[in-house]
Amino acid sequence: MGDRTDEPLPRALVVDDEKQVADAYALRLRGLCAVDTVYGGEAALDAVAGEDFDVVLLDRHMPGMSGDDVLAALSDRGFEGRVIMVTAIDPGFDVLDMPFDDYLCKPVEREDVRAAVEQQCTTLGYETLGEYFSLEAKCRVIEAELPADRREDHEGYREATARADRLKQRAARLLDDADSLFERFDTVGRESR
Repeated sequence: MGDRTDEPLPRALVVDDEKQVADAYALRLRGLCAVDTVYGGEAALDAVAGEDFDVVLLDRHMPGMSGDDVLAALSDRGFEGRVIMVTAIDPGFDVLDMPFDDYLCKPVEREDVRAAVEQQCTTLGYETLGEYFSLEAKCRVIEAELPADRREDHEGYREATARADRLKQRAARLLDDADSLFERFDTVGRESR
């Protein structure tokens, strides 16, 4: 499927029924993201179901399942990444009600694709960081105040710590300054005195 590396890069999925177009966008993102490409709507939903993508570049006009249908399905499934429509369809007022994060009209310059993806990854990174700090603060105060055996037996606590770990990993791959932000968070005392 894609251009994967072992580096902790943001994860992007390019969806376009024109293979050459999808592959060209994937090349434009090389070095900025770990990129997967698929060539249809159903394949996009399958890919998103199996992977943790940060941003999806999505064509609107595709045979079978359109990009609009994919977008609606992603929204219904609670997709936690960002979606950039990259399409030759001129936008109308209908876009006001569509749950995407950016809209690029084809043809799109290399720099514009990279800038849009970078902006969406940064936005998602800070949103993720805020959710992580909120959840991790709750876990930390429980760790400071309750014994380990009580924490280990609590399903909600176990789920919260697992989600916090996933959020921290995502923020780290999306934000260049995440480590310094994590360090500052770690200096705050949360235990009772």
